[in-house]
Amino acid sequence: MSDMGNAGAERQSPRPDQPIVAFDFDGTLTIRDSFTEFLRWRVGPGGWALGLVKLAPALAAYARDRDRGRIKAASVREFLHGVDRHTLEVEAARFADQVWPRFMRPDALKVWNDWGRRGAHRVIVTASPVATVAPFAKRLGAEALLGTEFVFDAQDRITGDFAGPNCRGAEKVRRLKAAYGDTMTLAAAYGDTSGDAEMLAMAQEAGFRVFREKP
Repeated sequence: MSDMGNAGAERQSPRPDQPIVAFDFDGTLTIRDSFTEFLRWRVGPGGWALGLVKLAPALAAYARDRDRGRIKAASVREFLHGVDRHTLEVEAARFADQVWPRFMRPDALKVWNDWGRRGAHRVIVTASPVATVAPFAKRLGAEALLGTEFVFDAQDRITGDFAGPNCRGAEKVRRLKAAYGDTMTLAAAYGDTSGDAEMLAMAQEAGFRVFREKP
């Protein structure tokens, strides 16, 4: 089973005695939402402005229902529909390389690396698409990545749909248990929004908005 997107890294299974530590990605390991920044970077200022105009009805609906999954799907259809998998992988890797120095929280990276030295199984659990977070996870040396999954058509192009629910809130817990078993426990978990509450609640050590440093 691969949970590192299409970056070529397979999810490692933790040893029975190995602590599992979960990190949210956007706002926790990074200073802002990575998927929004990726889309903005990919299409440029003009394309971004035009896309937001076209997304006006979806943005108005979001203001009413606060459905993050629905607005994310609308953004994918507007900015990524028809993009082939290889192109997406190349662009996601370029984006990660370019923004890394100004994007990653130094204090979060220290804790991430400390858990690595302690031999923990570190899993990123994110609402952002696996395909765009995968280059970051690979560079971090993450043992696993769980997130929202794109659907690709027979020609390996993005359809604009997701393979399952937006990986947020209770879905984060469901995905963790699907990966590690219903009786799994988290030695620690870190997050920064209400979408991380359920994941933090199942951890022996919960860190909510504990990372504040900027590059």
